[in-house]
Amino acid sequence: MAKHEKTDVGLSTILNPVPVVMISSAGKDPEKESERPNIVTVAWAGTVNSEPPMVSVSIRKSRHSHKLISETGEFVINLVNKALAKNCDYCGVKSGADEDKFKSCGLTAVKAEGLDYAYYIEESPVNIFCKVVEVKELGSHDMFIAEIVGIKADKYLMDENGKICLDKAKMVAYNHGEYFLLGEKIGFFGYSVANPEVFEKRMGYKKERDKYKRIREQEPKKGKKY
Repeated sequence: MAKHEKTDVGLSTILNPVPVVMISSAGKDPEKESERPNIVTVAWAGTVNSEPPMVSVSIRKSRHSHKLISETGEFVINLVNKALAKNCDYCGVKSGADEDKFKSCGLTAVKAEGLDYAYYIEESPVNIFCKVVEVKELGSHDMFIAEIVGIKADKYLMDENGKICLDKAKMVAYNHGEYFLLGEKIGFFGYSVANPEVFEKRMGYKKERDKYKRIREQEPKKGKKY
């Protein structure tokens, strides 16, 4: 069989991989059991605009979080790393109408600054605070289109220049029903036309060579080979 010989596979949500995220929200009275802070796992999430920064998440009408977000117009996108992967899966198969998923997973709910009702997951490496601006009924899911009004990130992800380095977070992606840890970096936006010096700097090759050069210069008599 030829390597690229094609076959029809039917219609499905085949676009993969996609980000897997934990969406946290709460009702207007979080002291009530039915409105306590909740988490739902979502794979249908994405960026839809740059200025202002906007995202969309698609959630089934039957999900408990759909009711909370519809009533408050707020939610938080919590990015998922390796440490959160099992909790992320759990929050996708259990209902917040039946249990406190923050408590079940041992996660910490923190009130989101700039939002009136939603909470974020403290253990997530990045938390994206969102306000709904439009809802589109699509069929099996409703799409909540929202503006990003704030972002929090773990300090260890920031470099000396204040740039966020998500490659340090051990991020997880969803690929056709399975979770995968992101792997080797092979490029960056524009790398196909970057000159060699820029490419080496952005990929970290020059930094690594300089590090080992300094080691050799500092320890010339130890006979170590690098």
